[in-house]
Amino acid sequence: MSKLRFAVAIGATFVVVGALGYLFDHSGPPRPDQSVKADKNRHLAPNFALKDGDGKVVHLSDYRGKVVLLDFWATWCGPCKIEIPWFIDFQRKDQDKGLVVLGVSMDDDGWNVIKPFIKGLKMNYRVLIGDDKTAQLYGGVDALPTTFLIDREGRIAAVHVGLVDRKEFENGIEELLQTPANAAARPAVPAIFAGAR
Repeated sequence: MSKLRFAVAIGATFVVVGALGYLFDHSGPPRPDQSVKADKNRHLAPNFALKDGDGKVVHLSDYRGKVVLLDFWATWCGPCKIEIPWFIDFQRKDQDKGLVVLGVSMDDDGWNVIKPFIKGLKMNYRVLIGDDKTAQLYGGVDALPTTFLIDREGRIAAVHVGLVDRKEFENGIEELLQTPANAAARPAVPAIFAGAR
């Protein structure tokens, strides 16, 4: 069992316990670690160069001016399978407002398992293949899913580790989409080539 799969198994246990707690006490305010950060507390998301299923190299900087939901996931990850249909809905509903969903698969078996999974779920957003180097760019993705909300200027506005409430995503996306694009104000960061399998 890989270290990442072990971490996800442990994380899944905590997610289940957290979900039970959520069901019993959802009347309080949202947890501060899951809210969208204030502008002054946002840092530029690391750029990357990863390949999609057609072999095309995709850079995060290609989406400057858009709100990006960047999801690190895997086909064997149970909580990921819960969130992916939400992301399909978000992409369909909000793409005309400037939302882009990007999935970074952390599957060791590559496109042989990813492509049938994408087809089976009818995923309508771009999927890339990542690796440990990509995960390290983002502070070491030790649990799946780990999802970043990135604002129109390419800055990390929120990080969600593990399965969280759909409403958390919706609120963050809505808030970020209301902010006008100002992409020209910041230069693009050079891409770091990673995971180009």
